[in-house]
Amino acid sequence: MSAAKKVKTLSLGIQHVLAMYAGAVLVPLIVGDALGLTPAQLTYLISADIFMCGAATLLQVWKNRFFGIGLPVVLGCTFTAVSPMIAIGSKYGISSIYGSIIASGCIIILLSFFFGKLVKFFPPVVTGSVVTIIGITLIPVAMNNMAGGEGSADYGSFENLGLAFLVLFIIVLLYRFTKGFMKAIAILIGILLGTAVAAFMGKVETAEVANAQVFRMIEPFYFGMPTFEFAPIMTMTLVAIVSLVESTGVYFALGDLTNRSLKEKDLAKGYRAEGIAVLLGGIFNAFPYTAYSQNVGLIQLTGVKKNQVIVVTGALLMLFGLFPKIAAFTTIIPKSVLGGAMVAMFGMVIAYGIKMLSRVDFAKQENLLIVACSVGIGLGVTVVPQMFEHLPDSIKLLTSNGIVAGSFTAILLHIIYHMIPFKKEAGHDLVEEPKQSVM
Repeated sequence: MSAAKKVKTLSLGIQHVLAMYAGAVLVPLIVGDALGLTPAQLTYLISADIFMCGAATLLQVWKNRFFGIGLPVVLGCTFTAVSPMIAIGSKYGISSIYGSIIASGCIIILLSFFFGKLVKFFPPVVTGSVVTIIGITLIPVAMNNMAGGEGSADYGSFENLGLAFLVLFIIVLLYRFTKGFMKAIAILIGILLGTAVAAFMGKVETAEVANAQVFRMIEPFYFGMPTFEFAPIMTMTLVAIVSLVESTGVYFALGDLTNRSLKEKDLAKGYRAEGIAVLLGGIFNAFPYTAYSQNVGLIQLTGVKKNQVIVVTGALLMLFGLFPKIAAFTTIIPKSVLGGAMVAMFGMVIAYGIKMLSRVDFAKQENLLIVACSVGIGLGVTVVPQMFEHLPDSIKLLTSNGIVAGSFTAILLHIIYHMIPFKKEAGHDLVEEPKQSVM
């Protein structure tokens, strides 16, 4: 490869890193803050996450007999896991979070052999409802951060709100007046400019950057040995399954872009790579991983579909993860700045869920009821979690988390309405209700 081609490949790899970086670091920032991690612990969590994003990406690009779909797909931590991880950590402790991630990774590896046959349980009416619920349940986190962080001394101050809305305004302007790569990294630019303004206002502390190590290898079980509880494992397994459904859409989109027809064995190897990535994420105290759709958009914009670019992206992410000072820079971002970006990002999750639901036939009343009940239960449980406080502890986590409760409702109603045949009375005859196609 000539020097010019190497430079081009490197620059394209950096573009992919920038396109997914904001999403990748927001998840550990939100989860770490909610769990009360120290600045040093939060710096490690971000470093480990960035490193594992790179490792997970390489697992998918490296196509072999056992795993790897071999498409130019970038993996990052899934927003689907944010609320469940916070709920598990608050109830069972951080060791249970990683026990549930490790167990769910093993389950996904086993399911990968026949997950293609389980997709019928997750049609657009279910996945669209689940993704919409995820976005809705995350919005309160964004609003609290816009105000400066729950419990902060200056909660709701003019400075915090001003910074948050400034970041949101910058993102909106960039989406409106820029194209291509600039548009792809609008959220990252908004966060950087918002942090710069906050620094002039004296709201940025850089001591953690100065104290952070220059180089550090990530290590297994940094937060202690994992513990395994039934309810958290079931919760995280559901999160992983939903992520697989989302990734399936990314696989087919990339297959279309690269003119490659995907077979069931290709999908199985892709699912297996994600299961391995989730397992490793639990071992190295990072996160569950899924295919990132924003990088698909970047491939479509640049027209460059070569796997070599994504290999460079994965290598760069792993390299960045070994330098804690890079991660420490993200810990100094004020919560109000993050809050402004979160509104846009979590709102996009809701919008994406609505887009998925647009493929549903709402002329059928049962589909309306599936969405109505699942979103209603998900939002209701999020707003009034104490309604299940008298249930046994072993099942309370499943019912007190809006995402899980709403997801279970959507799946159950889909099975009742579309998968269980029944007969209804029509005049004097009993006729079988026709089944709706779920694929």
